[in-house]
Amino acid sequence: MKIAPIDIAHKSFTRKMMGLDPDEVMSFLKTVSDEMESLISERNNLRQSLRDKELAIIEFKERDELLKNTITTATKMSDKIRVDAERESRLLLNDANQKGEAIVRDARDSLKRIYQEITDLKKIRMQFENNLKALIQSHLTMMEQGQNVMPSPKVGHETAAQPRRSMLNDDEQIKANISQAISKATQVNLDIE
Repeated sequence: MKIAPIDIAHKSFTRKMMGLDPDEVMSFLKTVSDEMESLISERNNLRQSLRDKELAIIEFKERDELLKNTITTATKMSDKIRVDAERESRLLLNDANQKGEAIVRDARDSLKRIYQEITDLKKIRMQFENNLKALIQSHLTMMEQGQNVMPSPKVGHETAAQPRRSMLNDDEQIKANISQAISKATQVNLDIE
């Protein structure tokens, strides 16, 4: 059975002969009642404080759980971002390598074409030089044959011994000029290479 402070304060006792002093009993009961009321008030305050602390602990636990979830989510996101960045960097690197290889391959093909063109041009030049030499040689041969068949126009103005020497000098001069021109052309071609 619970006893409240008011029960103590208003408790009345039956009187018996030679009993206790009622004023003293009442005074003591009043003191006990006040003390009990103060203890109950303190107990209620402690319960309220405990309830507030428990609510604060629950709130802190919720915050802690939220922080843990946030950290876990942030860790997962950072891992995902890192994995995505690594994947993207690998893709970019592979793409750059493929483009680099294509550029090198194109440069090699272009270099091969240039070397082929140079070789073709050298062949054409050599063929042209040979054709030119053959043409000049055939003209020289035709000139020699023409000199043998037709007399030189200067024959009428010179003595019989001089035309032959003059004709030889003219032929030699022409051959020398042609040889010199061929040498210069060949030298120019060698300088171009």
